[in-house]
Amino acid sequence: MQFNNIEFEASYGTQAQLPASVVPEIAFAGRSNVGKSSLLNKILNRKGLARTSSMPGKTITVNFFKGDGVKLVDLPGYGYAKVSQGEKKRWAEMMEGYFTTDRRINLVVQLIDMRHKPSAEDYEMMTFLKESGYNFVIAMTKCDKLSKTERLKRMEELEKELAGFAKNKKIPFSSETGEGVEEIQKIISDALILY
Repeated sequence: MQFNNIEFEASYGTQAQLPASVVPEIAFAGRSNVGKSSLLNKILNRKGLARTSSMPGKTITVNFFKGDGVKLVDLPGYGYAKVSQGEKKRWAEMMEGYFTTDRRINLVVQLIDMRHKPSAEDYEMMTFLKESGYNFVIAMTKCDKLSKTERLKRMEELEKELAGFAKNKKIPFSSETGEGVEEIQKIISDALILY
């Protein structure tokens, strides 16, 4: 897959607006402020293709990127406390609409912040993906923010914290250093061939 050929297609704010799924899709899910936009920009080798924000809860739309017979789908971040109940309800409806309509989802890249124990929402999302039979990998973001000792400690803790997802590949990722970029690109390319 040519990652450099991907371009922004459109954003959708409600379930009803979501386009029909006609080509394989790679979805990106995670908490608000976990670094989804940064990860997308890094794997696509672009600076501002996916809009990053210092304000959590900013991605409240489903953003589609297209190219090379595939679509990359940036799902709205979850778990931001300051979002109104109405927004949370809209988010839930959009996520449900995305995952329960007939879509060709070849892979979900689930992001968690490597520095912290996965949140209740992270566990909920991963459990949903596992129980629904989705092919997913776990990208552990912000790994560059840990010292060598902290990182070893977190890796040990994560082994226990993610024991329920032992079969899912876990990739330490940094949008600063580029660690994990090639591995994620390969997993995406393989998912387009295998599934």
